[in-house]
Amino acid sequence: MEKFNKFKWFIITGFFSGLIPKAPGTFGSLVGVLIAYLIILFFPNPNLTIMLLATLFFIVGYKLTDEYETLTNIHDDKRIVIDEIAGVLVTIGLLGNLKEDTLIKLIFAFIAFRIMDIWKPSIIGRVDEKVKGGLGVMLDDILAGIFGAILAGLFYMGYVSYRGAS
Repeated sequence: MEKFNKFKWFIITGFFSGLIPKAPGTFGSLVGVLIAYLIILFFPNPNLTIMLLATLFFIVGYKLTDEYETLTNIHDDKRIVIDEIAGVLVTIGLLGNLKEDTLIKLIFAFIAFRIMDIWKPSIIGRVDEKVKGGLGVMLDDILAGIFGAILAGLFYMGYVSYRGAS
């Protein structure tokens, strides 16, 4: 990979989590959940911080993935998981008060995001098929993050309703 240095590779492979041979997207998503958890623990307004970080990952991922694809002619290399990190951060950041029921919200966000990222319903699948380059790689996961937040919110509402009925 001429001109594509190890630091850039480290970033777009989600701190090398994308190099795990089985289910790299799942491991990249877990890295995103771990990052979000640390933000929830240490920042006073975690939702905003997480959304700002998701935006940063989106911009960096778009640029570096575009550069990688230009150098290698490989579109949406499965080892690149910065898109999963950005997407799951969007799902988490859009959930309500993250200081309350933190672990259950993170679990619901992870599951909901993975469902949307793998299934790719509606516009997510169309973007995945039609938008090329780094933008295509990143954008379908951002959309999966938005749809995932809706699904995770529904999961959480069901959980709260069930917990309240007990």
